[in-house]
Amino acid sequence: MHYALDIRTFIFSHYFYTGVRIGIGVVGLTLAVMYGVDLPTAMTVCIGAMCTSLMDLPSPLRHKFNEMLASVLLCTLVALVVSLCAPYHWGLRLALVAVTFTASMMVVYGKKSMPLQFAALFIMTLSIENDLTLPEAFRHSALFFCGGMAYLAYSMTVSWFLRNRIKQQVLAEALFELARYLRIKADFYDIRSDLAAQFNLLVRQQIMVAEKQQTSRDLLLRDMHTKQDGLLVHVHLVMLELYEQVLTTHTDYALLRSYFANNNVMVFLRDVANKAAADIEDIAYSVTRKRVSAPTVNYLAEMRAIQFELQQLQQDNLAGQIPDEALSLLRGTYDKIREIIGTIEALHSATRTPVDPLPLLPGMDMTPFLTQQKYQFGVLLKNLRWQSPVFRFAIRVMLAVSCGLWVADHLPYTSHGYWIVLTIAVILKPNYSMTKRRRSDRLVGTVIGCVLTAVILNFVHEPVALLALLFVVTAAAPAFIQIKYRYTAIAASMQILLQINLLIPASHAVIGERLIDTILGAAIATAFSFVLPSWEYRTLPRLLTAVLQASQKYIQASRDMLEGKVNDDFYYRVGRKGFMDSLSLLVSALVRMMDEPLSKQHAVREINRFVVQNYLVAAHIAAMRVLLRRNPDGLPREPVNDVIDHACADALEALSKAQRIINPAVPAPGALKAQEKASEKAPEKVRSLPALNPPGPDVTGWTAWYPLQRRAALLDNDAREIVIETEKIKQVLRKA
Repeated sequence: MHYALDIRTFIFSHYFYTGVRIGIGVVGLTLAVMYGVDLPTAMTVCIGAMCTSLMDLPSPLRHKFNEMLASVLLCTLVALVVSLCAPYHWGLRLALVAVTFTASMMVVYGKKSMPLQFAALFIMTLSIENDLTLPEAFRHSALFFCGGMAYLAYSMTVSWFLRNRIKQQVLAEALFELARYLRIKADFYDIRSDLAAQFNLLVRQQIMVAEKQQTSRDLLLRDMHTKQDGLLVHVHLVMLELYEQVLTTHTDYALLRSYFANNNVMVFLRDVANKAAADIEDIAYSVTRKRVSAPTVNYLAEMRAIQFELQQLQQDNLAGQIPDEALSLLRGTYDKIREIIGTIEALHSATRTPVDPLPLLPGMDMTPFLTQQKYQFGVLLKNLRWQSPVFRFAIRVMLAVSCGLWVADHLPYTSHGYWIVLTIAVILKPNYSMTKRRRSDRLVGTVIGCVLTAVILNFVHEPVALLALLFVVTAAAPAFIQIKYRYTAIAASMQILLQINLLIPASHAVIGERLIDTILGAAIATAFSFVLPSWEYRTLPRLLTAVLQASQKYIQASRDMLEGKVNDDFYYRVGRKGFMDSLSLLVSALVRMMDEPLSKQHAVREINRFVVQNYLVAAHIAAMRVLLRRNPDGLPREPVNDVIDHACADALEALSKAQRIINPAVPAPGALKAQEKASEKAPEKVRSLPALNPPGPDVTGWTAWYPLQRRAALLDNDAREIVIETEKIKQVLRKA
């Protein structure tokens, strides 16, 4: 369950704050205008504010201003054009086609532009039935513009005063997702859970963690002035350190289970990991409430129990019942959990002391870590081609809307074409997966919303009472849009119906007809989701190549840092971020493909394996880094660098080979061509882990020699697994 669906955390989350802020702004503005002028004028202003509120999302203030201003200007232009064309049937149809296509093309700018696309379609649908004269059309658009600008001013003012509060909430959300990541990790020690299923859950949650951490970076690192800002940045940095430590806890779980499945040590490891997750959740909860965090979780019992079991297992090891390798893995896991607990204590401490943000990030360029959102017109022009998925989506929406209007004109009852078009705009999304989910949520939400509204309108007739209800649903709609869209669909249906009833008091009699319109709109959207589709499997070669290239850059940056050739981990972190971003895009495409028809699902198992193996490569790199940091004394630099260099070179060679499997045009490194030709005669096999080399006289005193060798061997082995899975994916896609 999403953390924000728990009432204890929901009321302190940015989802709740956003909903309340939007509800107060939209309904408050409506009331102010209604008492000064009249209700129809107030509702026009209300719609302007509502369209602008769709872009009111947690983001840096400068970005928020630009995004909402773009919404005001674009939607005002749409309202004016549609209102001017409304009296002329064919002129209106042409205007709707042009607006629909242009608005849908804006999706090319990414996820943040989707609310803007919907806002344009929303005001377009509400302006369809306007039968206005020329002066009335300009007056209507002016009122809409004033409503949008008034809401923009209100939202920016409130967001400026609550800017630290929003930062706390977004940072807390990243902590909550990290805690869930650790809970999934804990289940690896539960012998009843399936390892393959757990790996898939873990990788998907890791993508969610990376996304929330990026949102936190964008808010915290762009605006650092006060000591309270410094406190939040400090918490964020410690959270990143904790995240990397949790990543390094990956070990050979199958080996642990094979030797310790019936031993209580596995239960204790699972319990202490779950306790650590609960501890992180307590810190997140304190951050959302602007309180210092005090430790309430006690790990002593579990840690002592693990120590006792380790002592008993050591005796079994001396008796030859348990191999050294298994016991060494168990000790390593215990040591890493101790370090995680220590970092969690540092996380508690970071919430207590405000600090100056400048010493935390002395002169560092944060630009590579921040989201760079650019709205260049050239990007739009480049996608005006048949092969572009966004162009095909725009054509698809344009055809669906045209079909919806044609159907509305030929229904036997007085239909409401705007309702059919609005349903199409809500449901039809750039990919089939989102369309499928929105369709079911929209249908169920509309039915429930219409029934509730009919009951309410049967008993409540006072405009003030209806405005109070309008406030509740206006706040609920944006509050749940990212965590439970079905609730948003219920609230949005009630919101529009209440607005229409305030404008036309007798309109509740046609709620039943609107249910039919919703079903028609959903059917049209579903049918057109198969028109010029962009199935996810077609994007897989590009996404796979991007992951392999990002993984290469990550390993290259890691090698320089591990070998001590660079003084800081800046490029390592940049490389890791790029790798996680590329892996996130691939996993997202895979999840969307799982919602598509079975005939369009290709290489699902192989891509899952590919994702997991790439995840393991990142885990091995992070583990090697922690090994070197934890054992600096007596570190034999030359032998260690030799191990690291060979491991990274072998991994880079394997990743290059995987790229050439997907795209034969990728040139092979010159030094590797001869070796690759020699290996082409025999089929590729994953090597078993090589025997660990005995330490020479110059590394005898360094305790991390064997663990480093093992991690290097695992890195090489998993990189070769990537080659095998890439070949399998290529074969499946070739058939498709």
